[in-house]
Amino acid sequence: MAFTLQINESAPDFNLPATDGNNYKLSDFSESDLLVIFFTCNHCPYVINSDEETRKTVEKYSNKGVKFVGINSNSKNTYEEDSFENMVKRMDEHKFPWLYLYDESQEVALAYGALRTPHFYVFDEDRKLVYTGRAIDSPRDTSKMTTHELEDALDSLLEGKEVELAVTNPIGCNVKWEGKEKHWMPADACDLV
Repeated sequence: MAFTLQINESAPDFNLPATDGNNYKLSDFSESDLLVIFFTCNHCPYVINSDEETRKTVEKYSNKGVKFVGINSNSKNTYEEDSFENMVKRMDEHKFPWLYLYDESQEVALAYGALRTPHFYVFDEDRKLVYTGRAIDSPRDTSKMTTHELEDALDSLLEGKEVELAVTNPIGCNVKWEGKEKHWMPADACDLV
């Protein structure tokens, strides 16, 4: 079995606290035609430098039936910046237009097979995976960005077409696993393509 969720597999359920003071589970987003779940964090330069591109995407598609949910699964013991308290501060400061959930146990990251921050998963109305990987090809320096795979996927889906490029390698820092050195990844976590 692959480490990362495969195309056409169902979105694993979750029940996680968010920075807005509420808990959310998968069924809370049932009214959205498409669901984008992305693993992110507070400290990673790939996340920080591409957050404004992510903001543009969320603002572009939110009124088209697409819901965006960020999940931080990083161990706060690896990077204190990734604690829940710092998640709340970051959302207060930047007013990002997505929900930001905390996966302290890292069970959700394992269920989805999150490889990096950021790592995007797009699910159709039946919550089957239709795209996984990166949003753009240069998240650390968006001035060098030449492709926007996440928006390409969303455009195809909203036009009723299949996603042409359904799997890409996410680009970013690895998930920071509890009790492991900061660059450790599970043995079966590898590139997607």
